[in-house]
Amino acid sequence: MSFNVAIDGPAGAGKSTVAKAVAKEMNLIYVDTGAMYRAMALYMLREGVNLKNPEEIIEKCGKAEITMRYENGIQVVFLNGENVNPYLRTEEVGEAASITSPVPQVRENIVRLQKELAAGTDCIMDGRDIGTCVLPGAQLKIYLTASSQVRAKRRYDELMAKGEACDLELIKAGIEERDYRDMHREMSPLKQAEDAVLVDTSEMDRDEVISELTRLCRQAFASWKG
Repeated sequence: MSFNVAIDGPAGAGKSTVAKAVAKEMNLIYVDTGAMYRAMALYMLREGVNLKNPEEIIEKCGKAEITMRYENGIQVVFLNGENVNPYLRTEEVGEAASITSPVPQVRENIVRLQKELAAGTDCIMDGRDIGTCVLPGAQLKIYLTASSQVRAKRRYDELMAKGEACDLELIKAGIEERDYRDMHREMSPLKQAEDAVLVDTSEMDRDEVISELTRLCRQAFASWKG
């Protein structure tokens, strides 16, 4: 049996950044589940799919082969044989993923891969429904969040540092819209698992969050080992 950590939370909560750091500290494999959904969304955008038409999404999703492996310790996502890591973190792909990911046929394929990975690997996964749907038996579940204002400011600073023009209020509005969609979707909505530890990072910096989650992981691992 493997040791699994599930981290859920809304857009912009810093799940991926923190999960990667904690995985390194704990010698766990980091599985970026969001990257898998983003790869599917990227495929839809490239194919010119009308994202308002679920039938088009369903028709195309079976033609996207999404695989993942580690190269030199870095997770690489392949879409039909192409390394698409450089294209997965744009705002356009993120918005598209929020629309395509609730489609049952999309989720079924990707969730199956996630479960297979976790069954044989000590790992940490982050996403929207890891603790509630993908890894309900995880030894540690964490719900990572922050206020929409704080999450928007973090994203704004990140984009500005890259030299990209952006508007803080538009980013905040986009985050709140994605929150609503994720929390109200019919299939696997974003919510805190009953046995998840709530960690609100609104008043915490990155190092403090990593330190707290690493402490929780060590505590859970010690308990699991008995």
